[in-house]
Amino acid sequence: MRQHFAAHPIIYLSLILAAAIIGALTMGSASMDPRTVGRVLFSQLPMASQWMTSDWTNAQEIILLQIRLPRVLLAALVGGGLSVAGVVFQGLLRNPLADPYIIGVSSGASLGAALSILFLVPAGITGFSMLPASAFLGALGSAYLVYRLGRVHGRVQPLQLLLAGVAIASVLTAVVSFLMVLRVQNLQDIYLWLMGSLSGRGWRHVYTAAPYMLLGMAASIWLARDLNILLLGEETAHSLGIDVQKLQKKALILGSLLAAAAVSVSGVIGFVGLMVPHAVRLVAGPDHRRLLPFSFLCGAIFLIAADTGARTVLSPIEIPVGIITALAGGPFFLYLLRRA
Repeated sequence: MRQHFAAHPIIYLSLILAAAIIGALTMGSASMDPRTVGRVLFSQLPMASQWMTSDWTNAQEIILLQIRLPRVLLAALVGGGLSVAGVVFQGLLRNPLADPYIIGVSSGASLGAALSILFLVPAGITGFSMLPASAFLGALGSAYLVYRLGRVHGRVQPLQLLLAGVAIASVLTAVVSFLMVLRVQNLQDIYLWLMGSLSGRGWRHVYTAAPYMLLGMAASIWLARDLNILLLGEETAHSLGIDVQKLQKKALILGSLLAAAAVSVSGVIGFVGLMVPHAVRLVAGPDHRRLLPFSFLCGAIFLIAADTGARTVLSPIEIPVGIITALAGGPFFLYLLRRA
């Protein structure tokens, strides 16, 4: 079974991802059948209008192309980016409990984004471009602090790092809460940000996140071989010619970039970077050359499914997707902690 899955896993996962996207596009308060969705999407291709006639309404086209499609694509980017960030942090720290949310990176990105919303970002698309940079600086700062606190006598201690991450995340969350008290007029925006939500996201969010996510994915593949060697231990990696400290810095920046890009467009969505890499690792093994692309695709599928459930289960009430992932990820984290 495992060998059969390994034959063409990228193709299988890509087909599942395509099916998840189509399924998510059909579901909502105004349901559409897959045939209509396919025809509307096909009509956007060059010269396609000469080959077909439209049998759908303008309202259906607007709902599909301007509301659902960018949200679904953004869910795919965020889910994939958070999953790859989780793989990178777990490989960097050789700790299966590491992910951007647990070790405080997402909280740092959230603080940077909150500061940007409250003090830097004016209304409009131009101001929005400041969010990724602010979130990245916050993520990188918190990741570096946790990393330094987790090193004892020059080595990373998994338990020390985990406790440092929880403590730093708590402090940063408290700072964000304090900012909310000071700027009550922005209370709702920051509150929704902390819960993690894709509600109201559009094409500008997709255009903002996509370059960071795709660049981060490409860079992670470039580091895959070195991360494999690092799994053998710092001494072994050094003896094989790997500059361990340089590699750790690269991985730290890469994981922070991916987490910051996700937080800047979706808020804090936790545990995706913990659950997905573990599930993929059980099937695909620990080789980062396989683990990274598989995790990206599986993370995209998972968050599309979670966000679709968040907006349809209690329709017309919408649940922030961060609540869905926390309900699934919290027990999963306790299970892993118990096993460790």
